[in-house]
Amino acid sequence: MQHKAGSPHGVLRWQRSLLAPTVLRDMYFRLVIASTQGGASQQFPQYALALPLLRHPVLLIVLFTLFGASALTLEQYQPPSPVPSGRESQAWAEKTLKSLSLEEKVGQLFMIRLRVEFMNGQSPDYLQLRNNIRKYHIGSLAMTVPAEGRYLPGNRRYETVALLNQLQAEASLPLLIAGDFERGVLPARLFGTTVFPHAMAFGAAGKLAYAEEFGRITAQESRALGVHWNLFPVADVNSNPANPIIGTRAFGEDPEQVGDLVAAYIRGARASGMMTTAKHFPGHGNTATDSHLAVARVDDNAAQLQAVDLPPFRKAIQAGVDAVMTAHVRVPTLDPDPNSIATTSPTIVTGLLKKQLGFKGIVLTDALDMGGLSGRYRTNPGRAAVDAFKAGNDVLTIPVDLNASYEAVLAAVRSGEISQERLDASVIKILKAKASLGLQKNRLVDVNAIARLVGKPENAAAGQRISDDSITLVRDNGKLLPLPRTQSVGTVLPFLYQRSKSAPHPVLAIILCDNVRAEDGRVLEREIRLRMPDANVVYVDPRVAYAKSDAVLQAVDYARAVVVAVYIVPSAARTMTVTRGLKNPASLPTSTAALFGKILARASGKTAVLAMGNPYLTGDFPAIQNYICTFSNATVSEVSVARALFGEIPMNGRLPVNIRNAIVRSAGNERPPGLTGEGFADWPLQPSKWLVNATQLP
Repeated sequence: MQHKAGSPHGVLRWQRSLLAPTVLRDMYFRLVIASTQGGASQQFPQYALALPLLRHPVLLIVLFTLFGASALTLEQYQPPSPVPSGRESQAWAEKTLKSLSLEEKVGQLFMIRLRVEFMNGQSPDYLQLRNNIRKYHIGSLAMTVPAEGRYLPGNRRYETVALLNQLQAEASLPLLIAGDFERGVLPARLFGTTVFPHAMAFGAAGKLAYAEEFGRITAQESRALGVHWNLFPVADVNSNPANPIIGTRAFGEDPEQVGDLVAAYIRGARASGMMTTAKHFPGHGNTATDSHLAVARVDDNAAQLQAVDLPPFRKAIQAGVDAVMTAHVRVPTLDPDPNSIATTSPTIVTGLLKKQLGFKGIVLTDALDMGGLSGRYRTNPGRAAVDAFKAGNDVLTIPVDLNASYEAVLAAVRSGEISQERLDASVIKILKAKASLGLQKNRLVDVNAIARLVGKPENAAAGQRISDDSITLVRDNGKLLPLPRTQSVGTVLPFLYQRSKSAPHPVLAIILCDNVRAEDGRVLEREIRLRMPDANVVYVDPRVAYAKSDAVLQAVDYARAVVVAVYIVPSAARTMTVTRGLKNPASLPTSTAALFGKILARASGKTAVLAMGNPYLTGDFPAIQNYICTFSNATVSEVSVARALFGEIPMNGRLPVNIRNAIVRSAGNERPPGLTGEGFADWPLQPSKWLVNATQLP
């Protein structure tokens, strides 16, 4: 049924199509901010009255018309500028500090969790967050995303950003919004942001310009979404292959290269108006324990610390990094106290970081609810915040018990255990950071500008280009790569081991992942099928590995070529749910490892192994003959490795870490001739043409 433009129905349709609720909400937030800054009547209703107005869009439009000029005069939508340190910012910070009560000052120290998956204006979690911000005068929020593979709707980015605006509008002081954006703004599916590979892929690509571009794009998209502070880059040197939590999150193993990439990222991000964080001080790379679960220990001697762990942090400080995050690790060389953890050690935080390295910016803790610290304070959780602050930290991140931590710090200041001067020194840093970002003038973001600023095609192309350049050929027997594309599409039969009609010896792709219901392998499968429609693809996780073993091995025997994609990405969730502490979380679980070993035992020569994350597989599986590393499970990495498999792009990456039993190309060496043909050439191993990066093959 059609309605005329002038009819009541037509007007209503026009109103609804022109102004979505999130846009109306954003308009109202600006009026609220303007009213509190003198641009409109001080009697203007606060946000509590805004929600009913959303049911009356005509009234809200009238209000916006009446007050919009003053609102937009005070708060123009301006693109983020580089982080400045002007007199105006200094004056605002000092004036604000003098106006704060003791309770408000203490609240500014805390950064609490903001769960993206619960960003719904009516959810209990969101209402609790809003209440905590008001009750405890919170200074910062840490945006966290769901674990890998957890479903999150992809159409809620406008609502999420509008709710961030809502939180900002209601807060008495601007909130610093932080994100752990180690691969660009996450989750990309929710926000439509540019996808980048893990940091170690940048080490493999080896170009500082890529790291700087990474920082620039992430900063631009983050600021467009209302996030000001990235808890990245990782300045750890991944010198321990068994490290269960750093791994591919680090740029590599060479301290000089890691430091250079860290500095390049910082320059790019700060130039686009985003705060950066070097973590995890004084270094978490040479550990074999995940500090999310228990205390990690770094046994480096003084010379190793000076030569390996500390140089990237020095370069980060020289590049102007805004913050340094402390780690829940024991470093006996730096602090011999057996009860000492870096986060709560004055020797490490104040003595080493602030005095010896001369860092003047914000020092923040890693999450205080992590097992590496919280286990020490089970009977008195609030004391962890006090000890961390006394050690020299300025921001107390995600306490295990917010009320206990807030009250404990408040009591410590009142008793004199923490001096007023020490408290003010940290609070002024936080206020200066907010002013340097311009938040005292404009704390809201333009919801309507997101589509223009986020996920631009040229940025997506940059992420893919970087991923392409990081693909590294570690081993090749000269007989398999590149795989040939098939021209015709046959019928893919329902059983793993049956062959398709158009391909008497089809390619079998096996996805070894942690959860067959998750996203790992989906893009890779699509990319393989685009090039070889008759390929058989099977997903295997630890729960089904034993049951599927016979069928998979039979399919391996039938296949002309086998591709095994191994997804191992470090995370605390993986340690707890997949390996359950029974073996190194950086490796394959027992059931999938057993199946993988059997595949290699009967078909290593015709099997291409793709390391979709952890690159250290040859240490556990020396029988691998064809080995490609992507250093990442990101979707761009899946696209890149498919291109490499079929010979569409060169594999120019270089290993940024030492790998046992690895053979890598030397500079200037040509690929064996068999790699330039149309697939499955019969060429022997030619170790004389290669340089060995770690241990020589037997």
